[in-house]
Amino acid sequence: MAISGGIRFLPIFGRSGSGKSSAARELATHLPETKVLELSRSAIVSEATLLQEIRDARGRRNRPELLIAVIDQYEENVAEKSAVPTQFVERLSLLDRGDLKDVPVLFLWLTTSRDFQAALAAATSRNERILLQRDFELAGPLPEEWAEIVEETFAFHNQEQPLADFEVLRENIEQIADHAATLGATIEGVGDLLAQQMSRMQDLSQYQVVMLWPVTDGLRITRVAGFTNARDGYKLDWNAFYRELNEDDRRTLPLTELNRARLYFDVRLVPIAAADLYHLCRDLDNPDFEPSPSYLGRFQKSHFFSIVTENWDPSTYGPLRERESERAKQARAWYDGGVTNQPTQLGKRIAKCLRMLDIQAEHERTIKSPYATVRADVAVDRPDSQQSTCIVELKAFSSEGTRPSSIKDAIRTTLKRHAQFAGFLARQ
Repeated sequence: MAISGGIRFLPIFGRSGSGKSSAARELATHLPETKVLELSRSAIVSEATLLQEIRDARGRRNRPELLIAVIDQYEENVAEKSAVPTQFVERLSLLDRGDLKDVPVLFLWLTTSRDFQAALAAATSRNERILLQRDFELAGPLPEEWAEIVEETFAFHNQEQPLADFEVLRENIEQIADHAATLGATIEGVGDLLAQQMSRMQDLSQYQVVMLWPVTDGLRITRVAGFTNARDGYKLDWNAFYRELNEDDRRTLPLTELNRARLYFDVRLVPIAAADLYHLCRDLDNPDFEPSPSYLGRFQKSHFFSIVTENWDPSTYGPLRERESERAKQARAWYDGGVTNQPTQLGKRIAKCLRMLDIQAEHERTIKSPYATVRADVAVDRPDSQQSTCIVELKAFSSEGTRPSSIKDAIRTTLKRHAQFAGFLARQ
């Protein structure tokens, strides 16, 4: 829309919560040559205040090509509603011929009343040139889009932390949206649910669960890390997991309980380069084998070690990479040459390496709760931590078997097992 000069007026009708206010405020984001000004109540009743606010908004230099002045549902707070449209709009008609005749200003009056919109439009009878449209309606996004909008908006305003981290899942949002009249009502309903969930979020298990997944090349690193927030210590990303579920899984899986287990046990999915395990885990059947200190030192610098010892520092995070080298080729040949068929021995050796680095670790530990039993491939004791035991589940999949579908299935199995362990799910 181009306005060469003077005033234009557009009364906008929209149901409460349809997004009128948000859309009006975002106009300048999408139209950089414009500037949005939300008029004060004083500017509606006082011509002098109106002109001053417009002058202040335009500034002295780098003036916008178009000033968009917004009146946001003013009639809801005004006693003499019938007088407001006539007085204000007639004032605009006069200003269009006077002080603002050469100043491009678009006035948007947002209302939830069709009758009030009609009264605003009728008030332009003395200068119909300024009226852009009598019955403009902002319907807002389609209802089927509301859940995604709520999720994206929440993440944007919360440092990309998803609602799922607060036990509010897509299916919860969709259920609220199905009974809400508008997007705004959906947001309000999600806010109410979030407040309820927050009261339960202070409780963490004494256990942390870390899935350790050896990888042999950059492709497998990307596939595994793609299910996590890597910089945040490879915390399991619920949305990435959810995207891999098919419609049948989304309908039949106990998603609320699985997500609760993810949060309760602070579940991580950590890739580790096979090259970092190769020299540590050779000759797995020899209980007397001891790796050299140099290889232990390399293992000590791994992301996995920093997570199980609670020394993760996001500020020093560097993505895991496995470049083509003779070392990487040897490790790949070793890993895909049958080691994946020896997960017990592999876990035993990893536990031994941790102990050699003064970490309390035990392989194949059975852990019981009042509800179920789990077995840790490696259990790391941290007596001074709130989560005093780290349960390491070794995911020794072959390179060929490290696919998004297999990663998704392994995550589902781990979450289900620990949801039962915590009593969130009954054992079947």
